[in-house]
Amino acid sequence: MNIIGSKIDEVRIDGSLGRFTRDLEQIRAMGIGAIELPPHGLDLILNGRLNLKRQTAVLEILKNFDFAYSIHAPNPINLMDKNEALHADVLLSTLEFARQIKAMAVVYHAGRFIPEEEFNIFPVRSLCQKERQGLLEKEALLLQSISAQYPDVNIAIENARPYLSQSPHSYGEFIDQLKAQVEAVNKKNVKINLDFGHLFMTSCFHGYDLLTAVESIKHLVIHTHIHDNFGSSVHHWEKQQTHQLPFGRGDSHMPVGWGSVPIKPILDILLPDYKGLLMMELRSRYFDAIKESKQNLRTLLTTSTTKPVEKKLLVL
Repeated sequence: MNIIGSKIDEVRIDGSLGRFTRDLEQIRAMGIGAIELPPHGLDLILNGRLNLKRQTAVLEILKNFDFAYSIHAPNPINLMDKNEALHADVLLSTLEFARQIKAMAVVYHAGRFIPEEEFNIFPVRSLCQKERQGLLEKEALLLQSISAQYPDVNIAIENARPYLSQSPHSYGEFIDQLKAQVEAVNKKNVKINLDFGHLFMTSCFHGYDLLTAVESIKHLVIHTHIHDNFGSSVHHWEKQQTHQLPFGRGDSHMPVGWGSVPIKPILDILLPDYKGLLMMELRSRYFDAIKESKQNLRTLLTTSTTKPVEKKLLVL
């Protein structure tokens, strides 16, 4: 039984608990059963430490809702970073908050050999295979240690999107390498968040078979990000959606059914064995289309091997 969910956009709420509450109320009115929370959008973590005063305020708000929850850890977390101790602290604080709300999964972006913050530095830093392997081992060891401290919280490593001039910047662009890293970590609570849009873009960019890739990892997928695009990659500096959309370019995070991502074939492989959330991860500009996206996703599911269960929500 899979609940359809929607993310809360961290840029849209930008630390405002009033905006956060209103978005929760509107999403509930759309009949959505699950929410992905951004601790970085709620100011829950300050310099690696959990902001307990803000956590109390957020928990008080959540008492009024009956959603299932997942959490998206702050995007810049990178356990391959030279300041790995701070990045580990941010992830640990995220996991502590996840434990408080009984989140079904915490999404962590696959480690980046070259983080996006360095993309504008020239000459571009080049790493040999030995250096990359060392970073993979460093991340795996940290994930083993961190996951052992929170054995009751699932960590879902997300597959990465490509960039025209910087890829591959992460092992997460390749499903076989992501699978290998999860197997290297070898912890029951460290699995995969399959981002459908990123998967489509990387399969187009690197030329691998998308459905074969999904088949190879379906037993490791514990969470999903579902959104649409046209499969065309952009440079990292291209951010303006209104300039990209007319040409079908970029990681659009559009509502289900607006693009070319083969969402139904992916779902047909995952279901009915997949038991996690079906989390729609739309950009904030599509907030008013969340309900349409849910309806489109539900239509795809009615012809798949299983159907979603819409969760009845109660106000406490």
